[in-house]
Amino acid sequence: MNEPPLARYEATLQGLARKDRLRTLAPRAGLDFSSNDYLGLAASRRLGDAVAAAIARGTPVGATGSRLLRGNAPEHEALEADAAAFFGAERALLFGSGYIANFALLTALPQKGDLLILDELAHASMHEGAQAGRAAFKLAAHNDVDAVEDAITRWRAEGGMGRVWIAVESLYSMDGDCAPIDSLVALADRHEAFIVVDEAHATGVWGPHGRGLAAAYEGRDNIIALHTCGKALGASGAVVTGARTLCDYLVNRCRPFIYATAPSPLMAVAAREALTIVSNEPMRRVQLHERIGFAGRQLAERCDAKPSRSQIQPFVIGNVGRTMAAAAALQARGFDVRGIRPPTVPEGTSRLRISLTLNVDEAEIVAMIEALAEEWERAKA
Repeated sequence: MNEPPLARYEATLQGLARKDRLRTLAPRAGLDFSSNDYLGLAASRRLGDAVAAAIARGTPVGATGSRLLRGNAPEHEALEADAAAFFGAERALLFGSGYIANFALLTALPQKGDLLILDELAHASMHEGAQAGRAAFKLAAHNDVDAVEDAITRWRAEGGMGRVWIAVESLYSMDGDCAPIDSLVALADRHEAFIVVDEAHATGVWGPHGRGLAAAYEGRDNIIALHTCGKALGASGAVVTGARTLCDYLVNRCRPFIYATAPSPLMAVAAREALTIVSNEPMRRVQLHERIGFAGRQLAERCDAKPSRSQIQPFVIGNVGRTMAAAAALQARGFDVRGIRPPTVPEGTSRLRISLTLNVDEAEIVAMIEALAEEWERAKA
């Protein structure tokens, strides 16, 4: 080969730049309308004090190894016990991130000969796990229960004999809409299927006591849930909850769990404290829901936008360039709103993803939406 060793990578980056898709890292700046710190816990005094107290009593920063070696700390086990009790599951298992947990679940649990049906808008980590796993997989139209059932029926008619797995998000990260959990569970029961529910954006915010949108079904043998610790809980990592047998299987057969250094015990301390806060301070959820309703009304009145009714409010612009220009204009005015482009969202649906958290108040929401309305009118002119 005569081309320089970096030529293909430079060409790819140049192509992304031509399409307004080149990503770069930028420091935090402006009011928070982009993070997933929904309950404002990431910088809270209680989480900081809990971690400081853990350090003072000798809790190490690093786990030192895999959970199956010397990396299994009492802080990990304490978080898992509390999480299982909080979410109503037989057992919980801690992973280093939500991405790794989703990938791990879908590569380890669905077996060869099974069918995995994945909502087309589910997290990228679910898609990666489906592609790398042993089961056949099919994509179903977003939130279309009939499409899921049709896929199962066709697979059975073609001779499929294994178990069916259905994988969804409970609250979708880019559209802010919710999965039809009740209908999906009824469908799973009819077909003796498992459901993997990624509660990443619902944990701490939705459901009874912040337990998520699938809380009514946790504890069932055919429900596996993923609760991230790095969004509303303000820490990092992810807890998988489900039947003890399935969690034991993951400990024995899940390579991303077996061969990874365990998460920091300090993050387990922080996540455990966050669960206590979610349990003991319901007003945080109440305040967030009030801001969701307030922002939705403001967006409808000022921007003629249809609110999502969740803390994730997409403002779809469509064109990549106009989307990124609008995001840059808002950032220049002191509002940290980010543009989302393909392949994260489908072609033609580039958008501003407005995230509502307790890190901003109603006056700041009004100011951001007024700025958005002005920039949107300017863009259309």
